[in-house]
Amino acid sequence: MQESYSETIARLIATTPFNIETEIQITGRPPSTASSEFLTNKEQGDWAERVVIKAINDNSNEYIAIQYGRADSLAAGDEDFADFYLKYQYELNNIGKKPDLLIFKRTDFPYQADIDLDDDDTIKRAVAAIEVRSSSFLANKYSAYMENRDAIANTECERIRQLILSEPLRSALREKSPEILSMLDRATPTTFRELDFRLRTWSSSPVLRELSDNLRLLKEQIKILHKRDYLSITPKLEDLALVNRWIQHFGIKHYYLQVFFDKAYVISFKEILEISSDPSKEDVVFSVERDVKNQGKTTIKINVQVGREILGRIDMPEHIAALKELDRGRLLFYVTFQGGRGYLDPSVFSQEIINDV
Repeated sequence: MQESYSETIARLIATTPFNIETEIQITGRPPSTASSEFLTNKEQGDWAERVVIKAINDNSNEYIAIQYGRADSLAAGDEDFADFYLKYQYELNNIGKKPDLLIFKRTDFPYQADIDLDDDDTIKRAVAAIEVRSSSFLANKYSAYMENRDAIANTECERIRQLILSEPLRSALREKSPEILSMLDRATPTTFRELDFRLRTWSSSPVLRELSDNLRLLKEQIKILHKRDYLSITPKLEDLALVNRWIQHFGIKHYYLQVFFDKAYVISFKEILEISSDPSKEDVVFSVERDVKNQGKTTIKINVQVGREILGRIDMPEHIAALKELDRGRLLFYVTFQGGRGYLDPSVFSQEIINDV
C-alpha cells in the first residue's frame, strides 16, 4: 500500500540525521520590546506574501491563493502583544506552524468568502501549502558577483601555482613537502576548491621565505573558494518539527517559496528533507550552520537554485519610511514596502506545485 504524504514526511523526519524533536513544545516569555529591524523584516515578509498571492491569482484561472498564516500587526511592546504571543505558542504546540498561503481549486470555492480558515475540513481541501520567505538580495546580482569572485580566486590560484612549480621554488618544495608538490602538480583551475593542506612556514633562506609567502597566498585564495557562494532557503530545525506537526494534522503538501527583490524560487518540503539527509550533498548544495540572524539556532541552508524559478521577474517595490509609537512612548523607525509585481511562470507553478500534488 502506497504511503500517504504525511506518512512520507514522518518517515523522512524520523530518518534525518539531525534528531528532530517532533514533540517539541515552544515555551518562553514574550519579548518586551520590538526593534526597527524586526519591523522592517516583518514588512518585507508581508510584501513578499502579497507579491506571491497576486502573481498566482492574476495568472491562474483554476487555483486561488489565500493568506493563511498569522498576519497580525502587533509587535512586542504593544498592549495586547503578550496575549497574542501566548496564543501563538499554544497554536504552535497544538497544530504546528501554519503555512503563509494555502492554494485551493476555484471550483471548490466559487466565492472566496466561503473559505473558512478556522474549519479543519476546509483546510484539508487545500491542494498545497506555501511558506513564503523573503530575502534582502537581488539574486541575479549576487550570482554574478559570486561568479566573478570565484573566477578571480581561481585565476589567482593558478598564477601562484605556476610560480611555485617554477624553479627555484619547485625544488625547495620538493625537499620540504613532496606531498604538497604532488597536490599542486595535479591541480587544475576546476579543482582548486578541493585543495587542502596544512600551512607550513620556512624562513632559513630567501627561497624558503618566498615559498612560504606564496603558499600562504595560495591558502588565502582557496579559503575564498571554500566560502558558501549561494543564496539559500533557510529552515531552522525547530521549524522542520513544527511544519511536520501541521502536515501530520492536515496532510497537505508543503512548499517553501523564497522571494528576492528580482525573482523567487520554490522547493518542496519533502525535497528539503531528502537533500539535507544526504551526506554527499553537504557543503555542495547545503550547509548546516548557526548564526546570529537565526537566534543562534541550528539552520539548514539549501542553495535556492536546487529549487525552481517560479517568479522569473519581480518589479522593485517602493520603500517608504514609517514610524511606530509604542505604548510607553518609544518611537521605532522602519521601512514599509509598497507596489512591486511578481511574474509567475505558469509551467513551474503547474509542474512543481499542482502536478506534484
